[in-house]
Amino acid sequence: MPRKPRYYLPGVPVHIVQRGHSREPIFFEAQDYATYAYWLSEGAQKYDVAIHAFVFMTNHIHLLVTPEGGIQISRLMQFIGRRYVPYLNHKYGRSGSAWEGRYKASLVQDEAYLFTVMRYIELNPVRAAMVVRPGQYRWSSFCHNAGIREVSFLRFHSLYEIKGVRALF
Repeated sequence: MPRKPRYYLPGVPVHIVQRGHSREPIFFEAQDYATYAYWLSEGAQKYDVAIHAFVFMTNHIHLLVTPEGGIQISRLMQFIGRRYVPYLNHKYGRSGSAWEGRYKASLVQDEAYLFTVMRYIELNPVRAAMVVRPGQYRWSSFCHNAGIREVSFLRFHSLYEIKGVRALF
């Protein structure tokens, strides 16, 4: 029996987590991260999903996104998966799914929680002891959101712009 589609509320941010199968790596070298980022950017534009924050860890990803419609997130994740998994399998001689089940998604309805989720996502490499400061990790939205370096596919959430919270990071 097919899975029921997931529906999201237009304009309501969502925190997405997707892990590698059995917590195995899904990124092995810089080209893998860049390839995933490219397809994330393409999919976000195609399906009208605003990407506010991200981090690509070696064995999982976190995204903070806002869809314009009810099924765009599902289409975005399907778009990325249908490109990244074959890329990964071909490049590394693997087969099957790279992911540990479906992605997890949580609505972010509270203003304060939006910023908490952003900090959680962008500080993930620091908590994992991969870097000392979040700006040292290349595969994160931290530098964009802190005003250090632009990432073309990221869009500030309206609350982020209104409150001018770059100082929080």
